[in-house]
Amino acid sequence: MSLTLVIGNKNYSSWSLRPWIAMTVAGIAFDEILIPLYEPGSREQVLKYSPAGKVPVLIHGDERVWESLAILEHLAEKFPDAGLWPADARARSHARVVASEMHAGFAALRRACTMNRWLPPRPRPQSEEVMADVARIDALWRDCRARFGARTDDPFLFGRFGGADAMYAPVVARFHQYGLPVSAEARTYMNAVMALPAWHEWCAAARKEPWIMRHNEPDWPLVRGVPVSQ
Repeated sequence: MSLTLVIGNKNYSSWSLRPWIAMTVAGIAFDEILIPLYEPGSREQVLKYSPAGKVPVLIHGDERVWESLAILEHLAEKFPDAGLWPADARARSHARVVASEMHAGFAALRRACTMNRWLPPRPRPQSEEVMADVARIDALWRDCRARFGARTDDPFLFGRFGGADAMYAPVVARFHQYGLPVSAEARTYMNAVMALPAWHEWCAAARKEPWIMRHNEPDWPLVRGVPVSQ
């Protein structure tokens, strides 16, 4: 039974990145429908696939699953060999905890540091609330690596790349684009995520998108009105 993933712009849709990178790394085949967001008629287009009016949406036969974390759970049930959650029960429980914390939390970081692949990477001062989110995520990553990931030769939170890593992939993008200070351990983890072929595939596709929102910064690089790729 075929799978179709409905997503938004790869430059801006952080929630879309989560199931997309999980499925791509796991080798779960799917078709892709991309709906440009923030355009006239965008919501109407999304509503054709999701009653919530938001992306991402997974279409699996006659089933429709929205919300990125619910999509990951659906995929884990349908494709157990993909290893989206750790095999060890304690690690699997903790992976779900940290994935849920990402799904529900870190509002200050998400408001101040929106995902924008065209934004020139450089340090940008942030509020105390944002830096508190950064510190919590840094500690969370280090704890997962120390307790579970370090048991394996793989560089991700619980060893191999899985659902928890997919949930934090947009955070990796935010930390990188906004130059947010993190520990050496967190930086190593970020580098591992950004080295994935799936990461590069997403970024390459994002750079080809024609839908570009200018960011209000004086160093925004433009060539004939189009930002220079980073």
